[in-house]
Amino acid sequence: MRTLLLLVALLAPAALGGPTRLKELVEVQGARDNPLVGYGLVVGLNNTGDTEQVLFTMQSVSSLLGRLGGVRVDPLSIRARNVAAVMVTAKLSTYSRPGAGLDVTVSAMGNARSLQGGTLLLTPLTGADGMPYAVAQGPVQVGGFAANGGGLASVVKNTPTAGTIPGGATVERAVAPALTGGVLVLRLNHPDFTNASRISAAIEKALGPKSARPLDSAAVELTLPDADKENPVGVLAQLEALEVDADVRAKVVVSERTGTVVMGERVRLRPAAISHGGLKVSINTQFAVSQPAPFARAGRTAVTPAQLTDAAEAQRSAVAMPAAATVDDLVKALNAIGAPPRDLVSILQALKAVGALDAELEVM
Repeated sequence: MRTLLLLVALLAPAALGGPTRLKELVEVQGARDNPLVGYGLVVGLNNTGDTEQVLFTMQSVSSLLGRLGGVRVDPLSIRARNVAAVMVTAKLSTYSRPGAGLDVTVSAMGNARSLQGGTLLLTPLTGADGMPYAVAQGPVQVGGFAANGGGLASVVKNTPTAGTIPGGATVERAVAPALTGGVLVLRLNHPDFTNASRISAAIEKALGPKSARPLDSAAVELTLPDADKENPVGVLAQLEALEVDADVRAKVVVSERTGTVVMGERVRLRPAAISHGGLKVSINTQFAVSQPAPFARAGRTAVTPAQLTDAAEAQRSAVAMPAAATVDDLVKALNAIGAPPRDLVSILQALKAVGALDAELEVM
């Protein structure tokens, strides 16, 4: 953990004040990914599909047979273990045109043990408005496996009930936003009043006065020059290369699960004093053998467990932490406490609670 913190501290000064391309800061309003979802069937499984207890799978098979082959089968009479009901998801990018391919994710809904070797049947993928935008079909690729010896012995690696189909969906309907009209709105990826003002100034410097104005912290209105109103793509391509001295918020990201702490370059620490103590609890189990005396007529040998519990609290002196002007100073102050990574997370949360940490604290 100390190595990680010091690495961040060493890299931060090099990145301080570095310009950022406008391409990394904004998106044209309306340009976003659209989630798609669909319900389908995976066939061709090696006896690892849904059982007859999953009624909706059998109902889907019966409906499919009636729709495609004209065969009417009672769902309760179907005993197929080679079929699994799945949910199919994908993301439709903004400028995907009809005929383009999409990667899809296939996830089992019932009690199927594995989707390995299965094939997804033609499945419409709909958006939030209920309209179909793509269709998916193809062999499912699973990054795991499940093996059962027929008894209690089984081996499972990763998640065999979910897989992907690279390029398995075909776009049928586009959702590209209109770039006509001469006025576009640029959406900031991270809303900030300072960045909105700087972006507007950079665009005006490139295109001329009154070509841009900040609407709020999250949007900048772009007015295309009269000569370029019919060429919005060319103007946007020119603006993407502009470099802006973007401002960033001071932020600390911590993960209590892994003990990871990552700090931004603008993190500051106010004067504070921390007293840190660690509680150590150890529980040991020892086994004692009890047996009867020699030539005894009664009694038998027995093994009895004996548990020993010990608790000790290690106290440390309070450490005075000066106001940190850089991340390097902050790292040195935290390392002086000698706290392990997980305790360091708690210390940062306490510093934020008392107002001594000038940064946004995000716990993952």
